[in-house]
Amino acid sequence: MTTPRTPLVGLALGGGAARGWAHIGVIRALADAGIEPDVVCGTSIGALVGAAYVGGELDRLEAWVRGLRLQTVVSFLDFSLGSGLIKGDRLIQFFRSQFGDRDIGELARPFGAVATDLRRGREIWLREGQVSDAVRASIALPGLFTPAPHDGGWLVDGGLVNPVPVSLCRAMGADIVIAVDLNADLLGRRFRTAPSEAARPPALAEENEKPAADSVMARIQASMAQFASNRGTAPRAPAMLDVLATSINIMQVLITRSRLAGEPADVMITPLLADLGLMEFHRAAVAIEAGRRAVKIAMPQLQGRLEA
Repeated sequence: MTTPRTPLVGLALGGGAARGWAHIGVIRALADAGIEPDVVCGTSIGALVGAAYVGGELDRLEAWVRGLRLQTVVSFLDFSLGSGLIKGDRLIQFFRSQFGDRDIGELARPFGAVATDLRRGREIWLREGQVSDAVRASIALPGLFTPAPHDGGWLVDGGLVNPVPVSLCRAMGADIVIAVDLNADLLGRRFRTAPSEAARPPALAEENEKPAADSVMARIQASMAQFASNRGTAPRAPAMLDVLATSINIMQVLITRSRLAGEPADVMITPLLADLGLMEFHRAAVAIEAGRRAVKIAMPQLQGRLEA
């Protein structure tokens, strides 16, 4: 008799900028439960964390992101007035120097990243070539990061077409796909009244946490020339970067819902991250803990699916 094949487990890590540090908490919690995915795919920040994980550098990445401070994050932002506010070169150079740069085919397990062909609007699956090149293309969020060159064209963030890459996981052989959606609770996030410290859940409180006005997005906004301010009693219009961040949230939430309706994951993990800003990379502890909590909530469904 033929022995039944053990199902391959895929992990689809979604996009979400600074919220992506939650993927570290998800991976840690899955490992604590004895779950090690056979295939790892990522979009945007999910590609960066996934690449570090598959490359055996998750411990170093976690130590680094937990030590990030606002000033450090700002130092990586090489501003540009071209096709994006940030070139992204400093960040990728640091990634290469700290976490190495190998060919995707040399990694310990199958890995793929999602990007978007800017000219044709096509979804591009990056499964070969240098890891850093794949990550750089996948994180090129339009309006913030400049596009990445690729085969005579340009690639931008994979979240435009496939924010949670379940389809790529299945194409790479995964029988069971665990998907991590970082954007499930984001609609309207930027214009909500910030919760008071008393109302905020304990796990979201941080020692020496910077106020919202000291966020990376606020620093970028302050560095740009302001043409005019609203006058009179009319409500003040949202700042340009608030509008950009909220528009990105809306886009990714709606695209994610559409893609997952047609290509559902077997298990969904949804960290609650609405209080974390798009560029607040220095708040890694909050995101990582949210990832751990989300796995704990999903564990009954996860165990039932893996034991079926």
